[in-house]
Amino acid sequence: MNMRAALQRPFVAYGYRDRVSGRFRQRTRISSSATFIDRASIAIADNVWIGHYCHVDGSAGVTIGEGVQMAAWSGILSHGSQDAIRLCGRRYIEIETAKRPGYTLGRVEIGAFAFIGAGAIVLPGVTVGRGSRIDAGAIVTRDIPDFAIARGVPARIVGDVREGDAAYFDDPCVRESYFDPRVVQDWSARNRTD
Repeated sequence: MNMRAALQRPFVAYGYRDRVSGRFRQRTRISSSATFIDRASIAIADNVWIGHYCHVDGSAGVTIGEGVQMAAWSGILSHGSQDAIRLCGRRYIEIETAKRPGYTLGRVEIGAFAFIGAGAIVLPGVTVGRGSRIDAGAIVTRDIPDFAIARGVPARIVGDVREGDAAYFDDPCVRESYFDPRVVQDWSARNRTD
């Protein structure tokens, strides 16, 4: 049994061919246990991490920006059938997807260097801003602006990541590598002592 369990453990695959652009994303890492629906409609940039047991539904299109991290068990949904299944009853499967009453479709965009916490779910039609953080277990039902911290069910904005990040702006490594150099420059200008 231990041997069988060892063979079935998830692993991380390095590199990904983005089917939307046709480009190979050398530094993108995706768990073998991650699942995708309609991969041809899911655009994934480079330096992305999609963790164990994540789910990405590309039915209406999904864009995952550079440097995005999706922690284990998180998901992105671009369609919903929660109402259509009841409204269509036994005929649900017979009715063309786009014509099912109550069926929702909405493109999802995740901005560069956003973080989606463990167990968080992003629902159809939502844009998550760049550099934002969605905390563990959140259910994102509406757009989240750049640099926001969101948590809860439904997710609410509770802060700004730049406030916590500022503690590291004096670190030379962070000054050279922060994903948006303008943020560090603005902080330095405001805190310059003459």
